Amino acid sequence: MTEELLKEKIPEFTPEKLEEGRLLFASSCDFVLGVAGLDQLPDSDRNEVAFAGRSNVGKSSLINALTGRNSLARTSNTPGRTQELNFFNLGDTMYLVDMPGYGYAKVSKKQREKWTKLIFDYLRGRPNLRCVFILIDGRHGLKDTDEELMDMLDEAAVSYRIILTKCDKSKRAEMQKIQADLKAVLKKHTAAHPELLETSALKNEGLAEFRSIITALR
Repeated sequence: MTEELLKEKIPEFTPEKLEEGRLLFASSCDFVLGVAGLDQLPDSDRNEVAFAGRSNVGKSSLINALTGRNSLARTSNTPGRTQELNFFNLGDTMYLVDMPGYGYAKVSKKQREKWTKLIFDYLRGRPNLRCVFILIDGRHGLKDTDEELMDMLDEAAVSYRIILTKCDKSKRAEMQKIQADLKAVLKKHTAAHPELLETSALKNEGLAEFRSIITALR
């Protein structure tokens, strides 16, 4: 589907909505705090969206690209660097939450269990959480740990949406196969948004559309 047809078909991606997203993400975005336990969470006085995904899927890189900052969220080639729920204040209107990666992070079993409990407790109990963006590596597609998170979000009735990352590194035929498989899986999940979004932090692809999606959740 061409970019023009995409914007005609999906109301989120009209020129007006894209401009709203550009303006919001052109405003201030600052690190607020890192949360290692639920007792440290900031007040739920504004809506927030969370970024979840397997370790090294590119969460921090995507947050940096969305906000136009090189070092807002810490990036690393070493899985497991994000060890807390990191809250960012976007334009004094909402929070962006960078979550610890799950999956193959090379940390102790005890630390991995601690992160997992923190993630799941947060997702189940945060009243102002509007959406969880589950980031899936566009080269590899859905993994078992991703679907475990999807099952939990279905049970908790927390809305979520799949965002494909690193899509510039995949061939079109491979991407189409991954998307077809994902859409078939999404039909089985009650809290999932049916549409996928392709992104590339490196090539700035899909970022304007992603900003528009987030802006609509303020």
